Amino acid sequence: MVNPFLNICMKLRISLLSLIVVVLYNLKLYKSLKGFAVKMNFDIKALARKALDARNKSYSPYSHFRVGAALLCKDGKIYIGANIENAAYAPTNCAERTAFFSAVMDGQSDFAAIFISGGAADMPDEFCPPCGVCRQVMREFCNPEEFRIFLVKSEQEVAEYRLCELLPMGFGPDNLER
Repeated sequence: MVNPFLNICMKLRISLLSLIVVVLYNLKLYKSLKGFAVKMNFDIKALARKALDARNKSYSPYSHFRVGAALLCKDGKIYIGANIENAAYAPTNCAERTAFFSAVMDGQSDFAAIFISGGAADMPDEFCPPCGVCRQVMREFCNPEEFRIFLVKSEQEVAEYRLCELLPMGFGPDNLER
């Protein structure tokens, strides 16, 4: 069987260099279509379950809004976080920051994705995006074009975003280098 690209090139008399460019372009496009989870080799359902389970560790006696997070490092290590409230409110720490701070304290600095689940009910009935402060913490440690944020309602209901979509024009370490 003749390669369809080669067949087209032969019919159109396109040069070998043009053929190489077309093939490389299509390989790149194919790789981008394979999906982030496949490239990173992780199980979306398993990490969604970790975020859902982390909600059970939430200390939220005031709002009763429990949030759990599962932070995936590029080396495959996972850090769990839950929101921890305080009667004075300001010292409250979100699940996402709890996971990030634990990872950083453990020497991690390369992060791939975070899974976040939150809500007042036993099972979340809507997606719970990270607050602005958590987005800014993510921006401190992550490339906004590459870092993925997965919002979790259940193992089957997961929405995926890049950090740059949830924090457009975010201020980060590179801004201070100018």
